[in-house]
Amino acid sequence: MKRALVLMLFLALIGVGGAITYQSAAREQQYRVLLSRGDLALRDGQTFGAIEAFSGAIGLRPESMLAHLRRGETYRQRGDLDAAARDFRKAAALDPSATRPLEALGDVLYRRQRFKGAADVYQSRLGLDDRSEHVAYRLALARYRDGDVDAALAALAHALRLSDRLPDPYYLLGLCLRDKRRLPEAVKAFETAVTHAPAMVPAREELAELYRSLGRSTDELEQLQYIALLDRANAERQVALGLAQARNGHGELAVLTLGSALETTSNQAPIYAALGRVWLEMAPARSDALSKALEALERVTSTAAGTSDVMTLYGRALLKANQPEAAERVLQQATDRYPVDPEAFLAYADVAESQDHLAAARAALIGYGSLVGSDGGFIARATRIAQLSLRLDDPAAATLWFQRAADVAPH
Repeated sequence: MKRALVLMLFLALIGVGGAITYQSAAREQQYRVLLSRGDLALRDGQTFGAIEAFSGAIGLRPESMLAHLRRGETYRQRGDLDAAARDFRKAAALDPSATRPLEALGDVLYRRQRFKGAADVYQSRLGLDDRSEHVAYRLALARYRDGDVDAALAALAHALRLSDRLPDPYYLLGLCLRDKRRLPEAVKAFETAVTHAPAMVPAREELAELYRSLGRSTDELEQLQYIALLDRANAERQVALGLAQARNGHGELAVLTLGSALETTSNQAPIYAALGRVWLEMAPARSDALSKALEALERVTSTAAGTSDVMTLYGRALLKANQPEAAERVLQQATDRYPVDPEAFLAYADVAESQDHLAAARAALIGYGSLVGSDGGFIARATRIAQLSLRLDDPAAATLWFQRAADVAPH
């Protein structure tokens, strides 16, 4: 009897164990099915279905790093960065030796502009395996965006030790060195970047600016020509090339460059504005230059694209053409356009005074001062306002402005 009971108990235990084993195998099978279902849904762009499947997998196996990682990647694809960050953090906690969750978490934090947090995560990722130049670069980028240029330089040194063939680290290195005012070294870094990636326009733009600041006008022009060729439809870049050519004494070439740009760009207003500027600079040497400048500038100022600085240029051109009444009208309009070019107030003051509109001239000079504050020309401007006040029979204002000029004059 006793032996029969023991045998029955033994058989019962075997049955329970078998049931548990069966249930465990079934749960594992269902877990894998849900993972596969989520992957297929994600591949087909069905992110809601993918999240539902991965969530089911997590319900079956809460300790699964992979399920949290996949769901985080799906949330990131949907643009739900907060949810993605939570899943990536959980995945990293479940498997502290895994690198993918940390890389993904760093990327999400960077996209949320939490640059210090992203940098710290990338640093932890490199602590697991420091042989990834891509992660080292992302660490440098996050440090740079966080304002820590020295730390960015240290991370870049590590990235470039791992690989010196990628252009992006050299571009970032150039930015860091530029910010540190190590300009010759910055130039070398940007030059290396465009050697590895000839179509890297941002690096060429930085090079052009540095060459200009260093007085290397020929090199500046070469970079601007590359940029213009790489992006023919970009009006801003065509304008930059044309103005640089004119600035370096190649006005006729600038006209050709800008004229060609009119045929390849849809945004023609900045092209005509630049043409007007170039023609105006050429006016003393060519008899038809002033009329061409006026024609080009009028095309812009007669539209909504006529900005304050362009209208100021047009007003000055009208003055050169001996049309003071039209110039005064245009310059007055320039002082009302936002954002206002401070030079519009000075130009308007000059023409208004020449037309004996003294109150308008005085108001324009005061308006200029309200924009720029106490600049190097304050004494002369305050004295002029005082003199205009005397002519307007306003001795109180004249006394005030004479005193303001005296207060800042060197003793």
